[in-house]
Amino acid sequence: MDSLLSLRVFAAVADARNFSVVAERLGLSAAMTSKHVQHIETQVGARLLNRTSRNVSLTEAGTIYLAAVRPLLEGLDEVGARLAQSTIDPRGTLKISLPVWLAEPGFVRMLAAFQARHPAVTFDLDLSGRQVNLVEDGYDLALRVSPALDEGLIARRLTEISFLLVASPHLLDRIGRPRQIGDLTGAPFLAYSPVSVGGRVRLGLGPNAPETRMHPVLQSANETVLFQAALEGMGVAIMPHLAARPYLAEGRLERLLPELSPPTVGLAAIYPERSYLPAKTRSLLDFLAGVEGFGGSTYLA
Repeated sequence: MDSLLSLRVFAAVADARNFSVVAERLGLSAAMTSKHVQHIETQVGARLLNRTSRNVSLTEAGTIYLAAVRPLLEGLDEVGARLAQSTIDPRGTLKISLPVWLAEPGFVRMLAAFQARHPAVTFDLDLSGRQVNLVEDGYDLALRVSPALDEGLIARRLTEISFLLVASPHLLDRIGRPRQIGDLTGAPFLAYSPVSVGGRVRLGLGPNAPETRMHPVLQSANETVLFQAALEGMGVAIMPHLAARPYLAEGRLERLLPELSPPTVGLAAIYPERSYLPAKTRSLLDFLAGVEGFGGSTYLA
């Protein structure tokens, strides 16, 4: 027998002082209502209700027991209502893992627009660059360009990220502006260490994609350091187009070999597989899908 239901039946009968009224309200038979109360009395080893043909009243033990269990039942009802509401209205903290290069004005304005639309949602952002475990570390979702997924995760593809070959104008004034990829052979290179090995760079996908080998002068797994070094003219860098765009517009960086198709990787929102996706997560996913650069019409840059 469902002990939680038995507790609810007992509390309802104690309040109504009537088995028949409670049976009708809960959709139970009178016999089953009585059995639920008997189930609780058997569990606690005491009579909780005095029953006569005319009325029902609490025993001393029943009064003590009801006072103890009522806050528990009310607490369960409150939590259930809050959880049910959270599946409808976006609220709570969204813990998200992001690549470092998304720490740029356009993406932050996008988050601000979402939060203005859903003020009950707050953000906890991790831009450390580390590969977090979404389930064990308690993340709601991650934005990743990695095609591999951990077990138990699902992904929603948002957009394509192009990785552009860029350099500062004063570096190019010094080493010359390349007309073809071979002109970059031996050029100073700012290498993203998890991907670039030995300065080898391939523009595009497939075995026939053009490639060259530059000279790594700085190597790091932190994209921010590489981007700043590119602005200082230390070397050629490969930057996601979302991160490179404002610097290109300002003339602080130039795109190299624009006639060559850049390497492009899908950006996906990855989240733990759940039967019921919280409204805060679902709403952000839908919002991202409706913003250019993230699937829709106008990226807020």
